[in-house]
Amino acid sequence: MPGYMKFAMKYFYPFTEFLAPYFIGLKTDLKKSMIKTSVEEYITKGVFLTFIIFAVELSLFSMIFSLLFPNFLFAFIMAFSTSLFVIALFFLMYINYPKVIIKSKAKDLENALPLSTLYLATIASSKLPLDKTLEIFSKFSGKGELGKEMNRILSDIRLFGVDVNTALEKGIERTPSKNFKEMLWGILSTNSSGGDMNIYLKEKSRSFMQEYRRKLYEFANSLSIYIEIYLTALVLGAIFFVILTAVLSGISGIGANLVLFQFFLIFVFLPIISLVFIFMIRSANPGGQ
Repeated sequence: MPGYMKFAMKYFYPFTEFLAPYFIGLKTDLKKSMIKTSVEEYITKGVFLTFIIFAVELSLFSMIFSLLFPNFLFAFIMAFSTSLFVIALFFLMYINYPKVIIKSKAKDLENALPLSTLYLATIASSKLPLDKTLEIFSKFSGKGELGKEMNRILSDIRLFGVDVNTALEKGIERTPSKNFKEMLWGILSTNSSGGDMNIYLKEKSRSFMQEYRRKLYEFANSLSIYIEIYLTALVLGAIFFVILTAVLSGISGIGANLVLFQFFLIFVFLPIISLVFIFMIRSANPGGQ
């Protein structure tokens, strides 16, 4: 344990004991996100970082607001209130960070499932034992989240000596993806009942591929809406506004201030909004690219 964590656990652990009952699902989130720390350590670290940020912010905001407002008491109250708002926002984001990781892992898994399931069905058609089928699949499944999940299942079998069904049950508990969990349940049921694994996986691959096509269709429709909004509201709107302000500045004679505003609009505002649109499109893309 690092030195700062020993300090935090020594002096901030009472706050952790008070807060821990309010974050019941945090243990599961940490497990699924593969953050290798206990709930107590994670919350204590968050409280410690929040305290440091609050101390720095309070000093900084007090100096800023004291320059803006002559009344010291009012400036301090404003600085204190702003600091409380910022640390509350930071702590909320910190606690929900494992959920962000889980969502990212789940999306990566579900993007890989349609084609990977078909490949797994091809290997299963050779009628090899299930553990050997998973071992061969893990060698060619890449370094993405699907390969990692398969390697964890195989590690349970090799290192801890559990049977393949128990390893699948542990994989079901760990995985953040609903579709992958459903597939593992199907593999477990088919293996336990002695069913045909090849038929099950082919049907599951067909189901995943249909869902993937539906997501692509929805993304194509959403992309056309994004493009229309971007071109109409931003590009054409910005051009129209620049022309209008240029005409008005020539009439009113206040060109200096308007030039600065136009510069901000073209070289600051538009690039920021463009980055936001790029992020939105990448997030909505079912392929993750």
